[in-house]
Amino acid sequence: MGSETQASTSSNAFSFISKSWREVRDSADADFQLMKNRANSFKNLATSFDRELENFLNSATPFPVPAIKSSTPTEIDFVKKLQPKISEFRRVYSGPEISKRVLEKWGPRARIKIDLSAIRNAIVSEVDDEREGSGIIEFYRGKGGKVRFTEFWRERKEGQGQGHFEEWEPIRALKTRLREFERKRYSSVDDIFGGFKSSDFVDKLKSSLKAICKEPQESKEVPPLDATELLAYLVRQSGPFLDQLGVKRGNKRKDLLLSRSLSAGETSIVESDNINDELDLRIASVLQSTGHHYEGGFWTDFAKNDLTDNKRHVAIVTTASLPWMTGTAVNPLFRAAYLARSAQQNVTLLVPWLCKSDQELVYPNNVTFGSPEEQENYIRNWLEERVGFKADFKISFYPGKFSKERRSIIPTGDTSQFIPSRDADIAILEEPEHLNWYHHGRRWTDKFNHVVGVVHTNYLEYIKREKNGALQAFFVKHINNWVTRAYCHKVLRLSAATQDLPKSMICNVHGVNPKFLKIGDKVTAEREQGQQAFSKGAYFLGKMVWAKGYRELIDLLAKHKKDLDGFNLDVFGNGEDAHEVQSTARNLDLNLNFQKGRDHADDSLHGYKVFINPSISDVLCTATAEALAMGKFVICADHPSNEFFRSFPNCLTYKSSEDFVARVKEALENEPHPLTPEQRYNLSWEAATQRFIEFSDLEKLLNNDKDDAKLSRSNRKMIKKSVSMPSLSEMFDGGLAFAHYCLTGNEFLRLCTGAVPGTRDYDKQHCKDLNLLPPRVENPIYG
Repeated sequence: MGSETQASTSSNAFSFISKSWREVRDSADADFQLMKNRANSFKNLATSFDRELENFLNSATPFPVPAIKSSTPTEIDFVKKLQPKISEFRRVYSGPEISKRVLEKWGPRARIKIDLSAIRNAIVSEVDDEREGSGIIEFYRGKGGKVRFTEFWRERKEGQGQGHFEEWEPIRALKTRLREFERKRYSSVDDIFGGFKSSDFVDKLKSSLKAICKEPQESKEVPPLDATELLAYLVRQSGPFLDQLGVKRGNKRKDLLLSRSLSAGETSIVESDNINDELDLRIASVLQSTGHHYEGGFWTDFAKNDLTDNKRHVAIVTTASLPWMTGTAVNPLFRAAYLARSAQQNVTLLVPWLCKSDQELVYPNNVTFGSPEEQENYIRNWLEERVGFKADFKISFYPGKFSKERRSIIPTGDTSQFIPSRDADIAILEEPEHLNWYHHGRRWTDKFNHVVGVVHTNYLEYIKREKNGALQAFFVKHINNWVTRAYCHKVLRLSAATQDLPKSMICNVHGVNPKFLKIGDKVTAEREQGQQAFSKGAYFLGKMVWAKGYRELIDLLAKHKKDLDGFNLDVFGNGEDAHEVQSTARNLDLNLNFQKGRDHADDSLHGYKVFINPSISDVLCTATAEALAMGKFVICADHPSNEFFRSFPNCLTYKSSEDFVARVKEALENEPHPLTPEQRYNLSWEAATQRFIEFSDLEKLLNNDKDDAKLSRSNRKMIKKSVSMPSLSEMFDGGLAFAHYCLTGNEFLRLCTGAVPGTRDYDKQHCKDLNLLPPRVENPIYG
């Protein structure tokens, strides 16, 4: 009876397996036929496949699995969200091309083979955890025979006869696992995420799922440019041509406000034109919407050096050096010291080196230097004696030659090559027009990330005083426009007395030697103690050349000799026109006492109460600022060069010769006002350095982390126009630089325009003094 029962059981199992395999085969044939008939639509094919797959699972499962058919509301929502993605997948892959490829591969003789090894491996892995030993179920038992087919499903019980079998252990384990899975299915989710109920983990997970399932929003199309916008843009881009022709469209009111001193904490009213320009932003957005990306023009070199450390590098290049006591020698030296004092950037001061023959012509008191190191020591000692701290910056030299006709130093060779490429970050060109008149080398704006020019001298005013001055001034004006536009990103003019150059704005970025402020503090202390601070009258100090105000001074005193009867003026200065100036004063019988030039901080000058400076050729007179710092009265012309000083009560300006007489009498009869802390600060180099950093755009460069917050006062997303659209201005500037490079390479043209012979390349003496290699003949810009 037992044998019959076992045989019946085995027969039923075999019948069940055979039936299942027949159903699988029939389903596969039906699927293949359906795919062949509906090859043009994968959507219906997928639906049929889902139905047949469900039938297969129901028919192949010998025990009920209700968990598979049940689903929670959360799962239903997830399926609803997933359904559009599946539909999109079906739509894409239901095209006729995909169907054709499938039919070609699945020909009439194709057979569908189903590999159930993965199911077997899954069953084996489920049993591994509860079986002892190696974790591998052996299907080969005994000495050499395979397990019989009926033994696959039922196993002989230990201690029983040969034909006695029970349900096989893997099957029992599978059933047990499925029942445990059904019981624990709902509780397992709570066990896993129970610890996160009080946190934001679940909310973030839901948000992420929503973001994944969310359909992408349709991008808003940017309307194209209309004719009015295109015309306005072309007019705006014509600015370089108009500027080169002398047609200016700047905001004079903005420059006037910047020329005045700014109190501490005052917010700048000036914003970058590139930031607030709605038209440029509009054009940039249209270009970006088309996918256009501007990579640069024909002339522009974007291969600039990246910073290797956290500090910026500032190179200050000037046209003169101590012991020549001129503005371009002294002021850049103080600028380097105070920029380096903040320790936010590394600073290099690049000054000209003159051969000994030129030193004898330029430097006073027959001072000469045998080596650059000797002159560097002289410069550092002079500076530290005046600023009172050790300035940590580097001093380098470039070769230069002295021009007797122009009384100035002309750079020799390519000045930019004396700044190493690793330090080529920010360049400050003191007198950019002077430095670039005959510059034959690499373009400054290509080598450096940001180039700022500081205009010191009113060259047009000096040239007009020469023979054929009007014609010369016309050409020099356009040459200055040319070189500053080609080689600078931004230009700072100390006052409105200078030429209105491209890319320029007016701001006084010069301060006063701290020694003069200490003298002023001493005078204030003496007056508070009731002592007499000033025991002398009026004086004038300046280089004795007609252009430095001596012509205006003699004319005023000669015209009002009777009105100023008994007025004596002491004059301190040396210069080329000293003999002629003194002779003219004697012939007019003027009360002028001429004395040798001396340092303005000399003790002999402390007792003077009134400083008179009638010069209108200066850009920003350093002596005037020094006199105000010492607490003296200053009488000067109502001229753009003196605009910065008008806010000081001790500055007395005049518009006519009659006003000059009234101002002189007023100063002699009254006592100067003590400087307030704010006025004292505005005269200092600390304030001048802060103004320079702000208005030269160095503040943005030195504080990169804060740039995004300062770019705009609105919250709108800004567009980087420099990589979004081409600029006719940049193309024009690059063309100017290329043309200038070609012209300055011709020695004949250089000599015709007044260049010193042999300044295109440095000579053997410069190579010897500066340990330089002979210059190479190459094209450093475009070669």
